[in-house]
Amino acid sequence: MHALDLVKPDGRQITLYSRTAIAAIPSAPSPFAEPLNANPHLRWHPLRGEWVTYAAFRQNRTFLPPPQYNPLAVTVDEAAPTELPAGDYEIAVFDNRFPSLALSAHDAPQLHVPTAPAAGHCEVVVFTQDPDAALSRLDVGRIELLLQVWADRTSRVQGRGGIQYVLPFENRGAEVGVTLHHPHGQIYSYPFVPPVPARMLAQEKTFHDKNGKSLLVHMAEEELREGLRVVYRSEHSVAFVPVCARYPYEVWVMPIQPCSSFTELNDFQRRDLARALKTVLLKFDGLWQRPFPYLMAWYQAPTDGQPHPETQLHAESTHPTAPRNA
Repeated sequence: MHALDLVKPDGRQITLYSRTAIAAIPSAPSPFAEPLNANPHLRWHPLRGEWVTYAAFRQNRTFLPPPQYNPLAVTVDEAAPTELPAGDYEIAVFDNRFPSLALSAHDAPQLHVPTAPAAGHCEVVVFTQDPDAALSRLDVGRIELLLQVWADRTSRVQGRGGIQYVLPFENRGAEVGVTLHHPHGQIYSYPFVPPVPARMLAQEKTFHDKNGKSLLVHMAEEELREGLRVVYRSEHSVAFVPVCARYPYEVWVMPIQPCSSFTELNDFQRRDLARALKTVLLKFDGLWQRPFPYLMAWYQAPTDGQPHPETQLHAESTHPTAPRNA
């Protein structure tokens, strides 16, 4: 994997990735000239026992832009606002202009509930320079590179300190609120472990302490043994509809052998996981013979520097409908 780091005129970072060497790119554009100046904060929710993020400065964020406006499109026209430079690269990652979490966050307001700076990091991951493509239609090698990119971003943000959890995700389709249809996802890096993965980790630790193995690895073994809900299977990875699915069309994708994070994937697992992901997304698109709207989140071990043999890297993909159980 090759990477090239650049700085945008407004101070945001951008990294370009490719499977081959990237020719020199002198500068990275931005639709914005002024500095970011993001200052989100956290408020403690006493009843739910969790942090809630507040980012009032997002009031002027891009919302339902006109069809001709696509800041993720690559252009050589310097007058057109864009986030991506022209050049020979495959994937781009840059700081979100309207983040819910920012490493520079400071001075949270004083309220009658605990507050704290939302000192995390939000990044946009552009999968391809082709605005009409889709993650499902990218070649396996590109998806494998994306898995490497997620590992690199996890390692980079972990090295800065203060980050407890890194969550890559893709929301696809207007039905789930996506306003820019260029193939892209995001990465949220939290100063705490969010509630959903925190609950998962607690259950996984209880199971691991009792049985000496990963709960998710055990579940995958049971699904493979029954074979009733398996969508994809191979030597190193599996995709299945979990027996406890809460959503229609819910599919989990994961390595078969224990692997707690993107940074632990070996070459064989990464290649096979890319095949599994592509297979699932193609099947989604084939359901209704149209681009399938979905929410896809990748869960991995916390970035606290401690070993987490109890947990397993995996993706959960769901269709945006109400869950069967609240």
